[in-house]
Amino acid sequence: MAHLSRRQFMGGTAAAAAALGLAACGGNSASTDGGNGSASKDDAKKSAIVVFAAASTTESLTRAGDQFTAANDQYELSFNYDSSGTLKTQIQEGADCDVFISAGQKQMNQMDITAASDVNTEGLDLIDHDTRFDILENKVTLVVPEGNPKNIQSFDDLASHLQAGDILMVMGNSDVPVGQYTQKILAYYNLDEEALASAGTITYATNVKEVTSQVSAGSADCGVIYQTDAYSAGLAVVDSATKDMCGRVVYPAAATKAAPNPEGARAFLDFLKGDEATADFSEVGFTPLANA
Repeated sequence: MAHLSRRQFMGGTAAAAAALGLAACGGNSASTDGGNGSASKDDAKKSAIVVFAAASTTESLTRAGDQFTAANDQYELSFNYDSSGTLKTQIQEGADCDVFISAGQKQMNQMDITAASDVNTEGLDLIDHDTRFDILENKVTLVVPEGNPKNIQSFDDLASHLQAGDILMVMGNSDVPVGQYTQKILAYYNLDEEALASAGTITYATNVKEVTSQVSAGSADCGVIYQTDAYSAGLAVVDSATKDMCGRVVYPAAATKAAPNPEGARAFLDFLKGDEATADFSEVGFTPLANA
C-alpha cells in the first residue's frame, strides 16, 4: 500500500469533498446551512499541528496541549512521543512534523545547519533555527522499585553494586538522551559499560518510559530516569546526578523547516513559553527556561 503524506491526504480529501458537494447540489439551489453543514464547516476550519516530543514530556505537554486548543479552537494537535533519537530519525526520513521537542541538544543539533559540523555531521538543514529556544531543564535521577530490595541509596552505592555484579540496572539505549546521560555517569565512576552489560548487570530500554516501566514492575533493581518521569510514575528517587556527573539536562524546542503548518507551529511554541504551560511543566518537576 502506498504511503500518503498528510499533504497528499488532505489534498485528496479536499478534492473528494468538493466533488461530492457538486454532485449533491445537482441543480438543487436549496440552502445547506443546516446543523450538519455547520458542523462540517467547523471541522474544516481546524488546522492540524503535528508535535514530535521526547517521551519524558508526555504528561505535562499533553496537558499544555489541551489548554492550547481550548484557547485556540482553530487548531488541533497531534502528538508523537518517543525517544529523541527515534523522532530525529523519523523527521530525517521525511515524516510530517511541525514542532520538535528533544530531551537533549544533540538530536536537535544534528538537524540544525547552524550547529558545528562535528555534531551535524550530515549537514542536515531540517530545523528552523529562528524558532529554536531552550524550553525546559530536567534532572537525571536514580530510582528503585517499591521497597528498594537491594537497599541502593545513591549513585555511589550504584557504582559499588555494579562493580560487585550483584544488581541489575536498566538504562536507556545509546541513541536515547537518558541513555547518553547514564553513559556519562558510568564514565564519571570509571565503569566499563560494555563489560557490565556482558556480565549481565546492565539491561537496556528503548526510551525513558520503558526504563521507568521496568523499574516500576521490579524487573530491575534500579534505573536511571528523569526526575519528571519518577514523579509521574510515583517511583522513589534515591539520588540525583550532579552537573559534574552528566552535565545539564536541557530540552530544546523548534519548528521544522518542512513544517506543513508553520504558522500553527509558531503559535504553539509561543504558547509553551507562557504562564499556563509553564505551570504544567513545573508541576511534574521541570524547570521552565523560556517565558513569553
